[in-house]
Amino acid sequence: MPIKTKYPQGTPSWVDLQTSDQDAAKKFYAELLGWKYDDRPMPEGPVYSMATVRGENVAAIAPLQPDAAQAGAPANWNTYIAVDDVDETVAKVAGAGGQVLMPAFDVGEAGRMTFVTDPTGASVGLWQAKQHIGAGLVGDPGACLWNELNTTDVDTAVRFYNSILGTTTTQMSMGPDYTYTLFQVGDEQVGGAGAPLHPNTPNHWRVYFAVEDVDASAAKVVELGGAIVEEAMDIPTVGRMAGVADPQGAVFSIMTPEERPEQ
Repeated sequence: MPIKTKYPQGTPSWVDLQTSDQDAAKKFYAELLGWKYDDRPMPEGPVYSMATVRGENVAAIAPLQPDAAQAGAPANWNTYIAVDDVDETVAKVAGAGGQVLMPAFDVGEAGRMTFVTDPTGASVGLWQAKQHIGAGLVGDPGACLWNELNTTDVDTAVRFYNSILGTTTTQMSMGPDYTYTLFQVGDEQVGGAGAPLHPNTPNHWRVYFAVEDVDASAAKVVELGGAIVEEAMDIPTVGRMAGVADPQGAVFSIMTPEERPEQ
């Protein structure tokens, strides 16, 4: 895939893992996805480990915040959506039915950010890029391929994101009982939304990583101490995917996209 140099507003641009065991997580993802790391100390003391594929940033791994760790928060993957102006976007959140979890703040010269929850309770980061645009590589094996909102109230959530980000949506049928919603920025599909596959799944943004062979990678997850949470399945015209969890319990998906004939 071409190297990314910018992300239009409304496009997921970055993912990071907050985990209870940073060293173990780094080893797991290095073996599963081939990641190398560029460790960057943060002002508060912890290290933010930038994961790279072919020298390009693809994700990051960081320890859970101390208060979250003390409260027993699970390890989790975060999705960040690009915005042109965080403060302007934050001003729209409450009126659209969401909640701002923290005031917007600067991350050095990298960018400006906040976390919000949509009206269905799913949390997401908003990222205004400065020196760090987000992932330099997407779609290739080892890199993020897709970001998906799993929520029990798709219509309400979609109205929220369209309202604060200016995205639009289209729908596609994925069987007699399942409709999938696609977020669009202009003509480009940038993410999806659908009901969770299993009951009692918390509403959340799911991260998908590209792999060469889903079944081999799923077996590798188990070998490395992780677990399968959704067995591998084929989605017509999309590809083959599986839901998995790392040894610390963070859930994500792996996917081998269907090969498209050259135009």
